[in-house]
Amino acid sequence: MTTRREALALFGAGAAAVLTGCGPAGPEPAASAPDLVLAQVAEGLAVLRADGVERLGAGLAAPDGATVFAARAEGVDTVLSTIELRTGRRTPGPRLAGAWVPRVASADGRLVALAAPDSAGVTHVPAGRARTPLVVAGTTAEVARLELTGNLVPDAFTAGGEGLFVLDWLPPAAPDRYRVRHLDVASGKASRLLTRLKAAVPDGAEEEMSGEGRFAVYAPDRQVLYTLYTHQPDHTHTRDLVAGRRSNVHAFVHTLHLTEQWAFCVDLPAPFGEGPGTAHTLAIAPDRSELYVLDVSSGTYAVIDTGQLTVRSTAKGPRAAGTAYAAATFDALYVAVGESVHTTPRTGVSAWRTWTAGGSVSGLAASPDGRRVYAALPGRIAWFDAATGARLGEHPVPGLTGLTRVL
Repeated sequence: MTTRREALALFGAGAAAVLTGCGPAGPEPAASAPDLVLAQVAEGLAVLRADGVERLGAGLAAPDGATVFAARAEGVDTVLSTIELRTGRRTPGPRLAGAWVPRVASADGRLVALAAPDSAGVTHVPAGRARTPLVVAGTTAEVARLELTGNLVPDAFTAGGEGLFVLDWLPPAAPDRYRVRHLDVASGKASRLLTRLKAAVPDGAEEEMSGEGRFAVYAPDRQVLYTLYTHQPDHTHTRDLVAGRRSNVHAFVHTLHLTEQWAFCVDLPAPFGEGPGTAHTLAIAPDRSELYVLDVSSGTYAVIDTGQLTVRSTAKGPRAAGTAYAAATFDALYVAVGESVHTTPRTGVSAWRTWTAGGSVSGLAASPDGRRVYAALPGRIAWFDAATGARLGEHPVPGLTGLTRVL
């Protein structure tokens, strides 16, 4: 759960009570973090422990956050290692011929897919190319080396690791749109996804997307990946293509089931997708029952029922100019923009409060027990009481650019 934000302007409507401080004066904030915090820094990843910051270098965290695949160049090769975040133990991994960058890890931390250093991530349009080399590796050995036709970007592993979901960019030489496909790791064969009813997608009904993959979160059980897409004026879903109608939406949440291998898009009503992509963010409840999508440019947020895959409700939220980050606990929803953190109970009643983070926020995450909220600030990580907003502590992290996960 993993990452873009700036500037504040307070939202409108009447239900908000603005906190001008962080609660009553208390003891000096602690410098020792009570949780394990995985963060992004200029040179890669770093972990904040109770005894300080450990810099891990270039690497990629598995979706559960417990394992990091670290990669370093050694001559013309790439050497992998795995790091157990809780213990700090680093285990040597395979040596891979060529230069590679980790792009996607499996949910259980057993596998990693690597691409060429100049390849794009899932939120960027790649440069044109006719063929795509990929390597899939485990913790001890290379599993597969593929030379694939087309312009492909790894997106996620299937739950068992035998398959890889990829973004297939079209046309390969000058990409401006993409479709999501399933790639068999053993054979390198790509195929269409299934519909939510687990049926094959008919010819001519495969979705092609041209907007911006803004943000993605895994369900807590890591069986489903939710990706927020914005700026989709010409996009039509598979279900609408089959029915012969237009979707006419500007934003939706692409739901990808990693076990059953189907995809379904939850449309978001206007004004979602009409404002800047950076103003949109999402968070999932720890019990995975609800997904929250926020657009701070319009001051709107939506609650998605993850069982029914429908928008349950929309309501007024914080309105601001800048980049938004979100997190959710068992009790509350949080969104940060600029130097402010806004929060409302997860009760269906929109009653927002605000506290000052003490610097421009570039990442937000909650502790597993829901008692603390962590924020990435310029050069430091700060943590706050989730109920009151009181600052509990902070620790310097030079070069900090964002937060990945709190364990």
